[in-house]
Amino acid sequence: MLRRRLSPLLPLDPVQDCSEICRQIAGYEFPWDVTKALEIALFRTFCVPSVGKLLDATGEFHHHPQKRYDDTGLIISSILKWGYDSEQGQAAIGRMNRIHAHFPIRNEDYLYVLSTFIYEPIRWIERFGWRQLSEGEKQSLFQSWLHVGQQMGIQDIPATYDQFERFNQDYETQHFRYSEATRRVGESTLTLFLSWFPAFLRPALKPVVYALLDDVMLAAFGFPAANPRLRQLLETLLRWRGRILRYLPPRKRPYFYVDMPQRSYPQGYTLEDLGPPALLRSLNRSSGSE
Repeated sequence: MLRRRLSPLLPLDPVQDCSEICRQIAGYEFPWDVTKALEIALFRTFCVPSVGKLLDATGEFHHHPQKRYDDTGLIISSILKWGYDSEQGQAAIGRMNRIHAHFPIRNEDYLYVLSTFIYEPIRWIERFGWRQLSEGEKQSLFQSWLHVGQQMGIQDIPATYDQFERFNQDYETQHFRYSEATRRVGESTLTLFLSWFPAFLRPALKPVVYALLDDVMLAAFGFPAANPRLRQLLETLLRWRGRILRYLPPRKRPYFYVDMPQRSYPQGYTLEDLGPPALLRSLNRSSGSE
């Protein structure tokens, strides 16, 4: 029997119920896929020289890469789990806004990063998911992140799914290019990813990471070209994983990054713990005065 979980989603409206549909997608339907796609999305944003330059200057991915990764994952996962319009989602967005306010981030870079949260999970699932997303589910992802972007104060967000996707594609064509700052941030992030595995495996896993990135990303980071056979093997394995999942029982309990043990916070965390260490004192002082 084929796996089925669409029935809870079918009565929902893609616009009015976009938060709940996104929660189902990220927590029940495709939790591993969404997490991996958002990791690629995070990596992808560094290919924009202005983003890479800012991250390189802050040093967060050089000195505190795991905390930077966990903080980002916890905020995004909180929004997906609870919804942008919930108390928890509003608190996560507020914390993100307070962190971002300390850095000179261009509106067009905000727009591009926001777009990756929509289209990278969709593209990953289209390639490797156990089923395809419906058009309504795609619209829900767009609508949910549209509201998040508005609450972040991002200007000129394209009004439709197709327009925002074209912006995403055009922005990459115009802005993806190599820079020394991008290379340094990319190497620090690669080192982080490899640190999750035993040391003796890391040299063998580095080509695997290269194979997961497309050629445009590899060029922007100055990474070596991927082995085409290894890339084909990985894509085949990921597609077979999706096919096998079709025949497994539906997930009954949600699985969100925010519910997982965190390397940076083994004793747990609060929102006030999230943010660059150098800024935490001023962030929490301003938060407490609100």
